[in-house]
Amino acid sequence: MRTPRRSPVKWFVDNFLKGCLLLVPLATTGWVVWSVFVALDRLLPSPVPGLGIVVAAVVIALIGFSTSNVVGRRLIEAFETILERLPIVHLVYASLKDLIGAFVGNKKTFERPVVVRLDEHGGVGVLGFVTCDHFEDPALAGFVAVYLPQSYNFAGNVIVVPADRVTPVGTDGASFVTFIVSGGISGMNAAKKYLDETAPISRRP
Repeated sequence: MRTPRRSPVKWFVDNFLKGCLLLVPLATTGWVVWSVFVALDRLLPSPVPGLGIVVAAVVIALIGFSTSNVVGRRLIEAFETILERLPIVHLVYASLKDLIGAFVGNKKTFERPVVVRLDEHGGVGVLGFVTCDHFEDPALAGFVAVYLPQSYNFAGNVIVVPADRVTPVGTDGASFVTFIVSGGISGMNAAKKYLDETAPISRRP
């Protein structure tokens, strides 16, 4: 079957949202590096071209390394405890931390796109990402947690559903979340995979 050509508007929106998802973590990281660079550059006794950015990179790398040991983790936990007393600051910090962690790092969240069937026949489904597939509470055995992003919004809801109501979708997380956030007008590959997964067997090619 020939793939329909996307309109320029859909192409632009699709790639614009993908670019935003990529640039937000990068821009945040760049801002942190630049802030550290400026602060250290002011502390250096004599200006040396390029030295500030090198020192900033080393300092940030050492901070990252510190998270791999007990002392470093305790310091970070203490820092986050202080932030919890500052509601607005903590909200911004936690949101950026979760957003960056969702797409990069060792524990990516948005790597498991799924369709959640709302009825037994699979006629209606919602799109989301599995964020937890195991609960310690025996009452939740066989259930998974799914995060459901909202269209035209970066908010969402978390639902707990039986694991057999969840169908994995074989596409990348960025395209999938683009399809959801754009209200279905972008990320057509994700849409096709969704339709293929949920279409009744009699209607599949």
